[in-house]
Amino acid sequence: MAARIEPARTQAAHQSLHHFVAKSDWSDEAVLAAVRSRVLPVVAQRGAIRALVIDDTGMPKKGTHSVGVARQYCGQLGKQDNCQVAVSLSAVSDHASLPIAYRLYLPRPWVDDLARRAAAGVPAEVIFQTKPQIALDQLRAALAAGIAQAVVLADAGYGTDTDFRDGVTELGLTYVVGIQSSTSLWRPGTQPLPPKPWSGRGRHTSLLRRDAEHQPIPARQLALDLPKQAWRHVTWREGSNATLTSRFAAVRVRPSHRDTWRATPRAEEWCLIEWPAGEAEPTKYWLSTLPATITRRVLVDTAKLRWRIERDYQELKQELGLGHYEGRGWRGFHHHATLCIAAYGFLICERATIPPSKHRTPPIIKAPRLPASYRPRGSPDQD
Repeated sequence: MAARIEPARTQAAHQSLHHFVAKSDWSDEAVLAAVRSRVLPVVAQRGAIRALVIDDTGMPKKGTHSVGVARQYCGQLGKQDNCQVAVSLSAVSDHASLPIAYRLYLPRPWVDDLARRAAAGVPAEVIFQTKPQIALDQLRAALAAGIAQAVVLADAGYGTDTDFRDGVTELGLTYVVGIQSSTSLWRPGTQPLPPKPWSGRGRHTSLLRRDAEHQPIPARQLALDLPKQAWRHVTWREGSNATLTSRFAAVRVRPSHRDTWRATPRAEEWCLIEWPAGEAEPTKYWLSTLPATITRRVLVDTAKLRWRIERDYQELKQELGLGHYEGRGWRGFHHHATLCIAAYGFLICERATIPPSKHRTPPIIKAPRLPASYRPRGSPDQD
């Protein structure tokens, strides 16, 4: 890039660009806000923003000095290894999506290591936060910036965190989030036992309770106990090679996490379960606070909308170099990501100028049929 901008002084231009990315004191939030204000109206021209999608992405790294690097799960590698992990929030429609927030997850050993923090330029106000806590901060900032409310989507890395789900609800947002098969739920139509009646002695008790025969069950067991008629085939979109279809069940349940510390049961919500034909048992589970009147098809379509950000990350990494930053500092890490997202926003706007493909109109004049005796030149059975 430096050679193309200033071919006569490439080395000096390279140093200037490096300083702009790694050291220059400009606001990532301000740039992302400008990108958002330019790109989201373009996205909305083909359909409203349907969801706010939480996800994280890992960038494999060697050594111990790059900011935030630690041995942790890396989705790109599909295993635990040395990597950096960033949490993002994307605004998603049926036709496009844009990351609107992006922040590095700083593991606790980094937060507590003052020497490494200073060397990497980690701001003093950065404290340890889990990924779900970072995600909630991003949602709060998005709502404060005027982003339209939409259903929150996240995978099981966030959905299994009860505090995250409660935090989303406190923000006035609905969610469809993945959960693990081991997540405890009350069967449909059941809930914790009410508090014990006061005996007349001691303090009144107001906490819900369970007993040996009245217990929640894992989501997997709930799925296996459902009758055959609870499962329906649902198609949610056209894939690259075929229509995407699977079997789903949707039932109303109550999550049971620490409900014996509560005075009132948790509200009912949807438990959506996917059990593809040919699989020995269900493969995916979601909890959702979408309305009780919603159809199964819409519930499935919303849960599956997360796929769009997989393409975001693929393009950001493969085409725009999101994972190629070689610096070690906090500021440079976020500046690099912000510029990649700005470039991605530019591509979204450019694509919006290309009209969508339409089905071909059948030709008015049909090609004549070939005679049965016709043989292509050079065919084996030709004389």
